[in-house]
Amino acid sequence: MKVKRIMANIRTENLDKAAAFYRDILGMELIMNHGWFQTYGSGEQMTVQISFGTEGGSGTPVPDLSIEVDDLDEALARIEKHAVPIEYGPVSEPWGVRRFYVRDPFGKLLNILEHE
Repeated sequence: MKVKRIMANIRTENLDKAAAFYRDILGMELIMNHGWFQTYGSGEQMTVQISFGTEGGSGTPVPDLSIEVDDLDEALARIEKHAVPIEYGPVSEPWGVRRFYVRDPFGKLLNILEHE
């Protein structure tokens, strides 16, 4: 048996908030819509991973989700344009990533990163 995919599921009563953040700000595509359950994704090949930690690195809390992007400056500009508060960073970490932390509309702590 091989694990083919791991999906994060976040409970909400307001799917419009998910669209406004994950589609409009982060640029993800709505790839499944049952009306009561929506999935956002991208055409990029993704790796099956699940991480565990006692901290998020550099003394930060463990994020709920880590989202790797191909252009951190563009992601940062979109976050700032929509006045989403940045909780950490942007910073280049000694392990080879540049990243920042924000919270999505549901209070989930996101580690948005780019490998340097």
